[in-house]
Amino acid sequence: MVGGAAVLEEAPEESVEALAVRFRAGHEEALGEVYDRWASLVHSYALRALQDTHDAEDVTQQVFVAAWQSRDKMTPGPHTFPAWLIGIARHKISDARAARARDVRRIEAVAAVTPSDEVVGTEDVMEPDRLVVRQAVDEMGEPRRTIMLLAFWQDLTHVDIAATTGLPLGTVKSHLRRGLTQLHHTLEEVRHGSR
Repeated sequence: MVGGAAVLEEAPEESVEALAVRFRAGHEEALGEVYDRWASLVHSYALRALQDTHDAEDVTQQVFVAAWQSRDKMTPGPHTFPAWLIGIARHKISDARAARARDVRRIEAVAAVTPSDEVVGTEDVMEPDRLVVRQAVDEMGEPRRTIMLLAFWQDLTHVDIAATTGLPLGTVKSHLRRGLTQLHHTLEEVRHGSR
């Protein structure tokens, strides 16, 4: 910190500008150097703005992907590189906040919908495992519960679930994988407990 402001660079101006030139030219090793030098700046900026580690990590990754994809638009200069990254971060943080708001609306809408298999006729009695699975899913926290319901009761693909919830595809896959592991453990406990 210098006079209350964060220092945006740790190296002489010439090396920052030279790095920016190499980055703009598409040198992959320059991407690694840029990430090593400014990932903590971008991450701490995103974390301060979003107050969520996972979202800050996603934004940090998105910033460097976006920077690499739009590197031809950057004008190399001694101070432009970190400022350019923070500008990208500001846009990605705004996108993350908008996605959060969409997520809340979508999850509330999906959670308000009662799955069709809740009404069970007398001739349609559910087997015990299915009852256990349904109860375990109902007891899961959000957004995992909604993701599991969309995947297994609405038969949506991972991509469709990501689009419906507004969550990143990797997050959807992680929730599904963890949800399935949780269901497996629950079923094992019930099966071993009933012997």
